[in-house]
Amino acid sequence: MAVNRRFEGPSDLHLHSTRSDGTESPALVLAAAHRHGLRTAALTDHDTTAGWAEAAEAAVSLGMTFIPGIELSAKHQYRSVHVLGYLFDPDDAALVAMTDRIRSSRLDRARLMAERIARDYDVVWDDIVAQTTDGATVGRPHIADALVARGLVRDRAEAFSSILSPRGEYYVALFAPDPVTAVRLIADAGGVPIIAHPAGRAGVLPMPVLEDMLDAGLGGFELGHRENLESGIRTLRRLCEERDLIVTGSSDYHGLGKPNQPGENSTSDDMVERLIERGRGSAPVYP
Repeated sequence: MAVNRRFEGPSDLHLHSTRSDGTESPALVLAAAHRHGLRTAALTDHDTTAGWAEAAEAAVSLGMTFIPGIELSAKHQYRSVHVLGYLFDPDDAALVAMTDRIRSSRLDRARLMAERIARDYDVVWDDIVAQTTDGATVGRPHIADALVARGLVRDRAEAFSSILSPRGEYYVALFAPDPVTAVRLIADAGGVPIIAHPAGRAGVLPMPVLEDMLDAGLGGFELGHRENLESGIRTLRRLCEERDLIVTGSSDYHGLGKPNQPGENSTSDDMVERLIERGRGSAPVYP
């Protein structure tokens, strides 16, 4: 007998709103997803669940299924690693403590970078804060938006490749847990951890690290993403087949912050079903 999937249809499990570094409210993000033909979407703002309620309400009004999510910051040595988490308990004490610490570090970092940049460019802290919305933690994307508003760069991409580059004199490192800890936090909160864009220009993480992440509860990999390179995808697809892992595809939509569009990569119904079956910290919101 066929499974009655209330989430059936195109699914995008990686979208960002103004609660982190997107340019649209959670409701507008869901509206954009709906316009692009999606029927299931996850809001995965960086290190916060603040947009869940608004996104869920918008999804229901549009006849969509909402999957609660997050993109948790992590770091392996000097490399940034992003761990998507789905269907976890948003009130889990350990996870809340970590996201609070990361957001606090993000704010401190932004202030210090702003001070450094202001020595050479006509931009001040108030210009940066003006690019945020209530409840959002100031971060590098908001500094980039302030630089654009001041006419110092054309867009976020130019800001990140020049003034805000990790190789530049203005850059300040962000605190983030190691990826094994990030995976364990999400898993212990009842969620399903998935590594975002795991095969980009930095390459696939070393196999010993991936093994440790799998032991900690890693559920799979976001293989459908515009930043992934084919060589890395092949390596991780073999691993997913060997370990029977979840494979997702997503847009990483940020509104006007990136060219990515909702649904440009999507997740199959079977994989969404596996995600829902495994998640035990929170539930999907159905229309």
